[in-house]
Amino acid sequence: MTTKTTKTTKTTKTTKTTKTPQPTHTTVLTDGNPMDAGEPLPSRTVILGVAESDAHAVANRLIEMQLRRHGIEVLNLGVCTPLREFADAFDAHPHAEAVIIGSLNGHAHEDLRDLPRLRAAGRIGCPVIVGGNLSVGSHKSEDDDERRLRALGVDHVLSDATQLPLLLDLLAGARRSTGPGEPGGGVHRVLAR
Repeated sequence: MTTKTTKTTKTTKTTKTTKTPQPTHTTVLTDGNPMDAGEPLPSRTVILGVAESDAHAVANRLIEMQLRRHGIEVLNLGVCTPLREFADAFDAHPHAEAVIIGSLNGHAHEDLRDLPRLRAAGRIGCPVIVGGNLSVGSHKSEDDDERRLRALGVDHVLSDATQLPLLLDLLAGARRSTGPGEPGGGVHRVLAR
């Protein structure tokens, strides 16, 4: 009797994919956007969004990409974000370095009118950074805009988004050297216009 042996070779193709880790615990905000709520945050995390009356999304996404390239995790709440959603995000992520609010339609002051109440209640206990086109009209005064926003509890006003990573680095350095302390992180007017 003759035995014939046949060798079968199985070829498998392996492809490498990179996936963003998904949170294991999710809280859904009132607008339907998911928000990680139970996982420890990376060492550097910020909360980013666009002011309530503003639907400008492009700058928001560009800032998110810039910060991620800088090694900062971004919880992006998107456009038309009411202040209470920034506060809810801070409640869920109390170690966030900053709340960053963009406004391009010129109504930042009106959109942030409840900030003093939220700050007093401890709902936003980290530095608040605001940037963009902060007022309407042909005769704008950056100093007046900044003064009015600071009176509401804004810690830093930026006219150039490219300065944001530097400001966050300075705030992180101040926290490491002095502790968390005040919401502004102990850094005031660190970047000139």
